[in-house]
Amino acid sequence: MPLRIAFQMDPITGVDIDADSTFRLAEEAQGRGHEMFFYTPDRLTWRDGRVVARAQSMTVRRVKGDHVTLGEEHELDLGTVDVVWLRQDPPFDMGYITTTHILEQLSPQVLVVNDPFWVRNCPEKLLVLQFPDLIPPTMIARELEDLRSFKAEHDDIILKPLYGNGGAGVFRLDPNDRNLASLHELFVTLSREPLIAQKFIPDVSNGDKRVILVDGEPVGAINRVPAAGETRSNMHVGGRPEKIGLSDRDKEICAAIGPLLRERGQIFVGIDVIGDYLTEINVTSPTGIQELERFDGINVAEKIWQAIEARRAG
Repeated sequence: MPLRIAFQMDPITGVDIDADSTFRLAEEAQGRGHEMFFYTPDRLTWRDGRVVARAQSMTVRRVKGDHVTLGEEHELDLGTVDVVWLRQDPPFDMGYITTTHILEQLSPQVLVVNDPFWVRNCPEKLLVLQFPDLIPPTMIARELEDLRSFKAEHDDIILKPLYGNGGAGVFRLDPNDRNLASLHELFVTLSREPLIAQKFIPDVSNGDKRVILVDGEPVGAINRVPAAGETRSNMHVGGRPEKIGLSDRDKEICAAIGPLLRERGQIFVGIDVIGDYLTEINVTSPTGIQELERFDGINVAEKIWQAIEARRAG
């Protein structure tokens, strides 16, 4: 049965159609006969018990420079659609969090993907704390002395903002580095949030693996290899995607976290694995669908929609 789908996302007119996961989800939805609407987060409103958005009808096509047609903007009662996709990119700030509170009011009549209650309560770098046996030595702290103690214990560490994304603000502090105090001063000036420190994993030179899970089950992985002279492997900062399979350790990690993701309505999730360690569980706006589809010849978007359609039918 055709569904009415609303995508809450950043402007779709500017996406890279060969890489953007939301575009691929919309393309697959259209092919399955679903009706689609688009709106940006600033167009979302709660008023007198109703959740509405200034939305536009949407059709997509795989033509660069002409990949989307949007209708006239109109008020869409989101209580009348079947599925809302929460797909805007971080930062995971109060604006983002507020949208999760508003979208939560649509439950249970409307399926919001991923479930906004748990998106709000499962930030990428915090959900992993529930699996201490799977992650590298980690500290979340704001005090400089705590971070100094962590670095003294592990020598070579990664320091990054707790709610950052896309590799922004990620620093490696090796045993000879003397910049911890300066970086701490910079971070605490910019934000009141704690920092996250993790022991540096040398295996990152071989790549940072993105494993995609659909309704708690792994469907495949891509490897993201850092550019020469770069610690970060994020594709936003020049990381190179390459084909890779799931290792036994990857499957072990997925088996440990999959039931929790399924229970919490996190249908499309991307986890980051370096060597034998889980480093992040990405639930806000995961990426990697198109790269995985090209490398493995599978239809990941179809699997995601099958999971959504099954939930709606249930």
